[in-house]
Amino acid sequence: MPDGSDLPRFRVTPRAAAQVAEIARREGRPTAGLRVSVSAGGCSGFQYGFALEEEAAADDLVIEAGGTRVFIDPVSLDLLAGAELDWNEALIGAHFTVRNPQAVSGCGCGVSFSVA
Repeated sequence: MPDGSDLPRFRVTPRAAAQVAEIARREGRPTAGLRVSVSAGGCSGFQYGFALEEEAAADDLVIEAGGTRVFIDPVSLDLLAGAELDWNEALIGAHFTVRNPQAVSGCGCGVSFSVA
């Protein structure tokens, strides 16, 4: 599995940053940021997780974007190095998506992936 050391850091698009801020505001938690994580599971081996959190953990990467923050723990960052968080709206719904250059396959739901 690649260690991500030769890949650029995780990026957050302006559209995703705006949506994090909007969700936090709607939830009555305007200072909350979005935790992006990777855990074992899903139909392809790993799955992305998204949750609002008030504070980063001591060892998190904190990305400040568009007046909001995104938190990523070191273990997840290994699998997210070089990836980009975006927000997509389509007829089937709106959701965060991760474009991950380390993912070699994924499932139809877009939430799980595998790496080489």
